[in-house]
Amino acid sequence: MGQAIIKFLQSTGFAELTIQHILMLGIACFLLFLAIKKGFEPLLLVPIAFGMLLTNLPLAGLMQPHGGHGQPGGLLWYFFQGDELGIFPPLIFMGVGAMTDFGPLIANPKSLLLGAAAQFGIFTTFLGAILLGFTGQQAGAIGIIGGADGPTSIYVASRLAKEILGPIAVAAYSYMALVPVIQPPIMKALTTKEERMVKMEQLRPVSKTEKILFPIIVTLLVSLMLPAAATLIGMLMLGNLFRECGVVGRLTDTASNALINIVTILLGLSVGATATAEAFLQLETIKIMILGVFAFAVGTAAGVILGKIMYKLSGGKINPLIGSAGVSAVPMAARVSQVVGQKENPSNFLLMHAMGPNVSGVIGSAVAAGVILSLFG
Repeated sequence: MGQAIIKFLQSTGFAELTIQHILMLGIACFLLFLAIKKGFEPLLLVPIAFGMLLTNLPLAGLMQPHGGHGQPGGLLWYFFQGDELGIFPPLIFMGVGAMTDFGPLIANPKSLLLGAAAQFGIFTTFLGAILLGFTGQQAGAIGIIGGADGPTSIYVASRLAKEILGPIAVAAYSYMALVPVIQPPIMKALTTKEERMVKMEQLRPVSKTEKILFPIIVTLLVSLMLPAAATLIGMLMLGNLFRECGVVGRLTDTASNALINIVTILLGLSVGATATAEAFLQLETIKIMILGVFAFAVGTAAGVILGKIMYKLSGGKINPLIGSAGVSAVPMAARVSQVVGQKENPSNFLLMHAMGPNVSGVIGSAVAAGVILSLFG
């Protein structure tokens, strides 16, 4: 009887629990605290943090790979195949397209420049990663974190650097969730109170025809120029065409609600599940996390700096805060521009103006991904 009890105790996770496991479980609980108590993008952080918690439970085997002779893999390992095979990111893009109004970008095409400027973080971080000893493929995948676009980061890493897909995915989604924390100090440091108080003129109305033609034209132009970007751009624009054509309401509803919610759960859990103690507590992972926040900071700063230039050239008609929304965290970054601007001037309403750079940032990150895939794929 005593031997049976000892054998049972040895079979529990407590017997295999290490300091590393405890540390990772603590990080998972901290992320859950940020998501639930502080409200930092809970739709992303809750599944990611819980996936991190599940994967660091000793002996649970939730990320155990499928073995031979009919040996099944862990549940989260099967979910992870959607990341590794590049299936989930394009589906997320379709849902984002179905939820996104490109009207502010069409009404103010100049905002495309702000979205392009924010991609500067991708290429500066690429150089930084090379200097830190990463290969060209790994550096390209790490750089995409600067676009603040989790699905694109996963898609590029799955094509170029599967060995570091886990840390890249965790870094990208963590920084997306922390947009309200990271961006405001950079925005305030680079702008004056006078600039932050600028009220912008109302955007012109955009016709239904323009909104229908936009996704078709963008798909053709970008995909012919950068075939490697066709998957992401194509799915993004297909979702937007569902929304704007007005004849496929059921498809629009599915893509923007049920489908994207299901994929977000599966992707979030599997992204978090890659953060095992063995894989995550490495010097390489620390480098990726540092490069990721550097990429995001540079992208934010580049957008704001171009916004300041446009403020000067327009005679003070453009609020440079909207430049920070050029990263593709939709609509989080646009909301941050609105909040920071409204604190300086309560009558200010920048949200729709910031949505132009924000949605152009989504296109910009997909184009940047296409460039990197073309160079290193």
